[in-house]
Amino acid sequence: MLLETTNQKVEKLIKNLFLYQNMLSQEPRNEKVTYVFIDASNIWNAVKSVKKFIEYKKLKDYFRNNFNAGKVEIFYYDAYPKKGTRDYNLDGKHKFYTYLKKGLGFTVRKKELKRISIVGENGESVIEKGNMDVEITIDALHNINKYDIAVLFSGDADFLALVNYLKNRSKKVYIFSSKDNISYELKTGGNGYFDLKEINELWGKDLKRREKE
Repeated sequence: MLLETTNQKVEKLIKNLFLYQNMLSQEPRNEKVTYVFIDASNIWNAVKSVKKFIEYKKLKDYFRNNFNAGKVEIFYYDAYPKKGTRDYNLDGKHKFYTYLKKGLGFTVRKKELKRISIVGENGESVIEKGNMDVEITIDALHNINKYDIAVLFSGDADFLALVNYLKNRSKKVYIFSSKDNISYELKTGGNGYFDLKEINELWGKDLKRREKE
C-alpha cells in the first residue's frame, strides 16, 4: 500500500511538472512592442548624403535584434508631387508605396504636395508644402496603448512636445536622423539618438541620378 501511494505521488509530481513547463512555454516572452514612425522627407537628406537607398525590408529585423522587439509596426509618411509638375514619371513612387504596404506590411500615409503661389519682388513663384507632422502625431497618440517603444525617424524640433508627452506616459522614445538634419532639442530630448548614416546594415543599393524622359 505504501509503494502504491509513493507511485501515485511521483506520477502526480511528474504531471504537475509537465503542466508547469507547458504553461511557461505558452507565456509571452518579455519582448517590447515597438512602433516606428518614418518621416520620409527628413530621411531623404540622409539618403542623398550617403548616396544609397535604405533597405526597408531590413527594418523590422533590425528592431527585433537591437531593441528586443517582439512586434514591430512601421508607419511611413510621405507627400508626393502633383501630376504634371515633374518632367519624370511618378508611377515608380506610387509602386514603392504599394511595395511598402503590401510587400512589407507598413502602414503608408501619403498626400499630394500642396502648391502655394507667392508674389515677391522678383514676381510670382510657387513653393510646395507636404508637412506630415500632424499625421505622425495623431498615429502616435491614437496607438499609445499598443506599444512600449516609439521610434521617430525625423530631426524636426516640432516633435519635441510629442516626445515629452510619450516619455511622461512611460514610453521609451528613440530618434533616428542624421547629424546634418537633426535639431539639438530633438537629439537630446528622447531616450537615445541614432545617426542613420552610421547604421551600415540598413543601407542598400546605390542612389542613381534620375534619367529624364
